Amino acid sequence: MGVKAVHRITTGRNGLGAFILQCKKMDFHYCDWAGSSKGMNGFIKSILPKFAAAHPQIEFTVSPRPSKHPVITGHYINGRDKAICVRNLEPLQILKKVELLRDASGEKLKKVTKPVQSINESVRGIWSPYHGNGMRV
Repeated sequence: MGVKAVHRITTGRNGLGAFILQCKKMDFHYCDWAGSSKGMNGFIKSILPKFAAAHPQIEFTVSPRPSKHPVITGHYINGRDKAICVRNLEPLQILKKVELLRDASGEKLKKVTKPVQSINESVRGIWSPYHGNGMRV
């Protein structure tokens, strides 16, 4: 009797072997004199250098946009972009938005129909009260 191997193609599972951060680049746009960019200017001067040093795998660009509200744009490895307007926010609130963009996958938001999604089939199968020694009818 010979041994037969199961023919299966491996599927990538992010985080199983090594984690790859989905966000590859962040753009920070601000205005020098507008009041809505006051928090963004404070964030760029005080918090952004520490955040950028802690995340060397993300490319950070800072550029002025005169007469416009401040915007943070995240670019992801799947080719999608997400932009968040941060007008009139404090520097710590902007940090929360930056962390939200960093942790996002770049995918569109989807309606969750099932609470658990799995690649693998269930080993136990579908439960029924008529299987096993459970109920008598």
